Amino acid sequence: MIIDNQECQELKPLMERKAIYPGSFDPITNGHVDIIQRGKKIFDKIIVGVLDNPKKTPLFSTQERVELIRKTFEGDPSVDVMSFDGLLVDFARRNKVNVVIRGLRAISDFEYEFQMALMNRKLASDIETLFMMPSLKYSFLSSNLVKEVFQLGGCIKDLVPPLVEEALKKKFMNSKK
Repeated sequence: MIIDNQECQELKPLMERKAIYPGSFDPITNGHVDIIQRGKKIFDKIIVGVLDNPKKTPLFSTQERVELIRKTFEGDPSVDVMSFDGLLVDFARRNKVNVVIRGLRAISDFEYEFQMALMNRKLASDIETLFMMPSLKYSFLSSNLVKEVFQLGGCIKDLVPPLVEEALKKKFMNSKK
């Protein structure tokens, strides 16, 4: 059977390669953006899953974090952003995704992420974890470090998208009132 180009284009949506990049993203950093951009070279669609974890007290609400990421990737149809709670493997199944992207900055990240990947494999053996290292210039970067540097008056210009820097300014101005 020979498939012509027209038929191939019709089949393409059925063969879309998707991955989930989960995290708290409080807030999204340029390191996260780097992983998403590089993940798009491998996958047709990246679903950024913003975890709504009631055990944590984030600076930004879940909806604020979702909006910051959506605005960061505005106009990019290959990036979807949605919140989730509960098990990551359940979120992946609901979205018909069998690959999870996780970023690794250091050995300490690997230990935790390796443990999580093995637990996810135990819960759902059909879901794979792909570890990606950020670009060297973001290898030290974390959301907590960005918030701390910002609160202490340091410059975060090249560490987060500009709209995140503005959101941090507003958030901390409101907290001082």
